[in-house]
Amino acid sequence: MRRAPIVTVATVAGLAGVLSFHTKSAPLTLGTAARSAATRGSSPTSVAAASPPKSGSNSTGSSSPSTTTPSAKRTATGVAVNYNYGILSVSVTATGKRITKVQIASIDDGGNFRSESIDQQSIPILEQEALQAQSANIQSISGASYTSAGFKQSLQSALTKLGIE
Repeated sequence: MRRAPIVTVATVAGLAGVLSFHTKSAPLTLGTAARSAATRGSSPTSVAAASPPKSGSNSTGSSSPSTTTPSAKRTATGVAVNYNYGILSVSVTATGKRITKVQIASIDDGGNFRSESIDQQSIPILEQEALQAQSANIQSISGASYTSAGFKQSLQSALTKLGIE
């Protein structure tokens, strides 16, 4: 009987502490992903921010293939995909039917540290896979299934805008 008040007070104090705890969301920056890629030997430019389209390029808002010459350099950004842990979109640069650059146009993990860590490791690999495959038909990364699926969906959207596949 003498322990009941102590247990009750400790429970209330612990519950109050848990309820007053607030997390702060920190968005993933592409600079962090670039540093991660650089430490693995990948090119940090593969995760640099997308540059605005140059004249003669396909605008990112266009849904039809470019009508410029086949050898012109074009850039398109895929749709923003909600992949359960955040939202990402992929930017693709192509010359003719050849993909020359794949990068993340935007990503927001909502401050989820685990998701940010997974993305920092998997996105540079997915970018390289897309360049090697020259399509959206790429292998998913083990442990990054949701990120891989979102990346592929946005990549396919960008390729469709460019008239590839």
